[in-house]
Amino acid sequence: MPYIEKSTYPKPNFINRNAHLSTIIPAKFKKYPAPNYTREKITTDDGDFLNLDWRKHQNKERLVILFHGLEGDSKRTYLNSCSDYFFEKDFNILAWNHRSCGGEMNTTCRLYHHGATDDIQRVVDKAIDEGYQRIYLVGYSMGGALILNYLGNHQINPKIKGAVSFSAPISLKSSADTLKQFPNTVYFKNFKRTLVPKFQEKAKQFPGLLNEEMIDKIKTFDEIDEYFTAAMHGYSSKEDYYDKASPATVLDNITIPCLIVNAANDPFLGLDCYPIERFKNHKFCYFEMPKYGGHCGFPLENNSHSWAEIRAFEFIESLSL
Repeated sequence: MPYIEKSTYPKPNFINRNAHLSTIIPAKFKKYPAPNYTREKITTDDGDFLNLDWRKHQNKERLVILFHGLEGDSKRTYLNSCSDYFFEKDFNILAWNHRSCGGEMNTTCRLYHHGATDDIQRVVDKAIDEGYQRIYLVGYSMGGALILNYLGNHQINPKIKGAVSFSAPISLKSSADTLKQFPNTVYFKNFKRTLVPKFQEKAKQFPGLLNEEMIDKIKTFDEIDEYFTAAMHGYSSKEDYYDKASPATVLDNITIPCLIVNAANDPFLGLDCYPIERFKNHKFCYFEMPKYGGHCGFPLENNSHSWAEIRAFEFIESLSL
């Protein structure tokens, strides 16, 4: 401990042992209905807004804040399933949408990125202001990386009791390089399909502020992160962004219990996203590396839920023992 040598994720069926099938099938073909959320729009310090989706019990004892991944939203299948699992166990739920996500373009000349912890602080402050007593963070992919960056870069309110991160790109460069490799390139193309229209819309909102000529030249995350992510968010280059926004930079600063789960066959993650040696002596971060699971998949046979939310609940429950 805290490196968990034997994962509790059961060996999946033959189909789901394939990294790509266990990633794509849950994301594209699994049907789990979106919960009946109540949406609230809050303002940010820079005059923008965030859309928060709530599910509330009468008590305010426990709250789970859910973080979606790149180009996702609060109603992605993996969040819907996780939301139901925790809500049925008497947790309040807050699923929030990163800027430009959730069906409404934000108003400032920025989007979201792996290092945007200022927005997390605004969401956490809102939850504390609402009176929730024990708060837990659960995130997937970019959402998981954001949680780690938040925990490693901020002074954490004692009401935040623990966190769980699934499929997190601990090293952004390692992840970006992995997504250049065939057949992983199919995932980048999926992101590009929705990111390019966002850059085009931002260029219309703020003429002359974006490198518009590069929008049609995007081929990998190199172009996105060099000419858009870094340029729009105060980084000097993609290398500067990869360094400063990678959770690997701040893992040692985390001082609350945190479970990090990265499947060994995750097609989004390179070797540097599995820093096992760093976790062996970590006092607060528990690292679990199932052999299978893909990216944010972790499917289970004959179960509408995935193993991810079950594992998250088990970890969070263990914190109160």
